[in-house]
Amino acid sequence: MSTMIEECATRNRSRLTGRDVIHRWEGNPIVSLEDIPFGCNTVFNAAAVKRQGEYLLLIRIEDKMGRSIFTLAHSEDGYRFVVDPQPVMTPSETEPFATYEACGIEDPRITLLDGTYYVMYTAFSHYGPRLALAKTENFREFERIALISEPVNKDGALFPRKINGRYARFDRPNVGSTGNVWISYSEDLVHWGQSEVVMTTRPDHWDCSRIGASAPPIETEKGWLEIYHGVKEAAAGPIYRLGAVMLDLENPARVLGRAAIPILTPREYYERVGDIGNVVFSCGAILEEQTREVKMYYGAADTCICVGTAKLDALIERCFDQEDSA
Repeated sequence: MSTMIEECATRNRSRLTGRDVIHRWEGNPIVSLEDIPFGCNTVFNAAAVKRQGEYLLLIRIEDKMGRSIFTLAHSEDGYRFVVDPQPVMTPSETEPFATYEACGIEDPRITLLDGTYYVMYTAFSHYGPRLALAKTENFREFERIALISEPVNKDGALFPRKINGRYARFDRPNVGSTGNVWISYSEDLVHWGQSEVVMTTRPDHWDCSRIGASAPPIETEKGWLEIYHGVKEAAAGPIYRLGAVMLDLENPARVLGRAAIPILTPREYYERVGDIGNVVFSCGAILEEQTREVKMYYGAADTCICVGTAKLDALIERCFDQEDSA
């Protein structure tokens, strides 16, 4: 009898912790349509930053016109958020941005670099998606810097420091239906080039269809930790999962280790059922320096925002683990 009880307890603990490296907060979702104080259609995902002890989410939502816009949410603990009463950034009405943001602004990523908060986002129009860059000091006013890529390109994420004297970013140019992660460099944040591929899709894996950067890279003593998303086309539609990769500190195009299995995969109802089912998609993660814990904020089923946590060392270890140990 005692053996049976122990086995049941083990199974229960397994259900509580889950099979993913990222542990979901039991209060998920943290932001959904009902939490937005103005009219909108749906909630997608969010960039994340911790500023002066306050957690901020820059949330992509779809307004009633069908365009994506950004709004801000605040939290004292990183779990319970209050959303501002009005959007903080909408498609520009000033050229050259107006033409290329006509259909919306999407998927922001926030990077603190040399004391300035930069927001890299996707400008979307009938001409396709392309990357754009803005900056802010207070998350109330946003100054657009430039449109910084040609179409079709998205999933841009700015590194938090210069590499060999140059700014660096991830991006994801598309070739047909396939997208891989590239790195590009700049002297001035406006003109980008010297691009090279960092990593590609993997046949017969969970990330076989396309991949893209998620949160901005996190610098560790062992290399750059990048959380990325991968897509696999299935009979019922695409499945979005999250993975992790470690890159060389001074040459981020050099992969040191890449996780064989995802760190988060759609399992919960709110991740599997929504506007677009079977989606977990991150645009932001915060490293808690004292505890070495990563809070990762992710969109679920293009319908709500959730949060999960993992120890930094566990994420790094997974990058070098080529076996499915779940």
